[in-house]
Order: sequence, then structure tokens, then C-alpha cells
Amino acid sequence: MPTEPHTAIYDPACGSAGLLIKTRLVYKAEHTDEKSAAPKLFGQELNPTTFAMAKMNMFLHDFSDSSFSIGDTFRNPGFTDGNELKRFDYVVANPMWNQHGYDDSFYDNDNWNRFLYGTPPESRADWGWIQHMLASLNDNGSAAIVLDTGAVSRGSGSESLSREREIRKALVEGDFIEAVILLPGNLFYNTSAPGIIILLKRAKPAERTKQILLVNASSHFVKKTPKNVLTDEGIAAIAQVYRNWKTQEKLSKLVTIEDIRASDYNLSPSLFVDANDKTEYRPLDEILVDLAAARTEREKVDTRLLQLFSKLGLADK
Repeated sequence: MPTEPHTAIYDPACGSAGLLIKTRLVYKAEHTDEKSAAPKLFGQELNPTTFAMAKMNMFLHDFSDSSFSIGDTFRNPGFTDGNELKRFDYVVANPMWNQHGYDDSFYDNDNWNRFLYGTPPESRADWGWIQHMLASLNDNGSAAIVLDTGAVSRGSGSESLSREREIRKALVEGDFIEAVILLPGNLFYNTSAPGIIILLKRAKPAERTKQILLVNASSHFVKKTPKNVLTDEGIAAIAQVYRNWKTQEKLSKLVTIEDIRASDYNLSPSLFVDANDKTEYRPLDEILVDLAAARTEREKVDTRLLQLFSKLGLADK
């Protein structure tokens, strides 16, 4: 969370601005004596109705210094400085997963120098969003992006060319990816699939360069109706392991860029961190007893089937 005054926070797919509002509320809770220094919020939304809701939410929370733009962020980014994108301290976003509608021509003719690390497939704009947000960060900026888990693994291990893998490779080798957090499944209302959070950093601290923290928080949830809920303990554990920047059994693993190269740029935390309890093995004598019982039962079934086949005149066929 922002700790410096006059921070600018941006959400390029802001919806009704829930993520932006949360950042400001957390800041206010932690800096009760610095009202004038509260971060300024910037958001863009495509849907006119949702855009109106975002503006209303800002009014209800008395965040009158916020700025919002309506329109397609990819085709017409709403925050620019001359011929360049406006750059922010923080970017937070949960864009549409696996969005389609942007072809090679669109990416190749971008006027804002956003898609420098590769062209995403037309059927999935995930790594287009990531590149837009990276281009929207200032020299010390950080981003947190919620996406489908497939975004960090598609194409890895395949001999065929994968555009998504090539973009991942470029961002890993550029040392822009700080962490990947795997969330529990069935958290989001529009899907039961688990999501991931990708943390980007324009300039990592010296002690974190050439490293990526992978966090498997898939087991940190409680079942609710109709959706699961990420537990407070899980949130605290993720925050602590990120701040401490360390490997923790069943939760996180600190890997090097060399490790990611060896995995063919698969950044899935579940590949590196086993969050499940260890398997408990039954005594061998119990297994043998069960196997004998199963064999006896199978022989009984085979006998009954043979009798049935005989009645049907199929026993010799």
C-alpha cells in the first residue's frame, strides 16, 4: 500500500471502482493525520453504466479529487501526457480474463509504445493488459493484476510457438515480475476458476533482483454460499511472506530466473509449491486384506456375469 504523500493510483479496467476505493480507505485508516496527502485515484471504464457507478461511488466516499475516463483503455487510453501515457506510482486491476477482439493489426499499430514485449493472441488479451499496465508505471512503480491462472502457464512445455510464453519470457528476463500469487478457486462471481495475482515492479530492490516469489494460497479459504472466501489468516500469511521475501513450506518458494528458465517460463505457483498436506499411507497388511476382499468380490461378479451370458447363449462367444 502507498506510504508516500501525493501518490497516484490507477485502474485501467476499474468497473465500479471497488479496488481503487479500497486502496484509499486503507490509506486513510493508516494515516489518519495526513488527509491532504491521500493518494489520488485514476480510473477508466468502458461500460457507461458502470462508469456512472464508479463516479457515484467516488461522490459517496467524498473522493472528489479522483479522475475518471470513459472508453476502451486499449484503443483510447484516457490518461496521457502529450504523446505518452501518464505514468503512476501504483496500478491495481482485475481486467476481463481472456478477452478477445484485438487482432495483430491493432497491436502492431499501437501509438503508445505499450506492446514492446510481444503480441498477444487475438483470443486472449491478458498479456496485452499486463504490458499496458507496465507501460503505465513510473520508474519506481508497482502493479497488482488479477488474471486467470492460465496466463502464467499457457504455452510452457510445448514445442510449438506460444505468444504468451514469449511475452512471459521477455518480462521475466527483463526482471519486471516480482511475484505471482495463486488464489483459491471459486472466489469470483463470474467464474469458479481460481485466479492469480501478478505483481510487477519497474525497479526491484537490489536484494530482490533476478528473483520471483511464488505463493500458493489455494488452500487458504473457507466454503461459503455461493462462493468461497479467502480467509483473514490467508491474507495475513500472504502479506507476511511477501514482506519477508522468503520460502515457506506449503505456502511460498523464492525462485531465481534460472529456475523459471528451467520450467520454460511457467510461473504457476502450484508447480513449485505443494500446498496440500502430505499423503498418509495405510499399513501394508490392511491394504493386502482389502485387495483380497476386492479380488473375491470380483470373482463373484465374474461368476454371475458368466451365468447371465450362458442364459443369453453368449457364453462361448
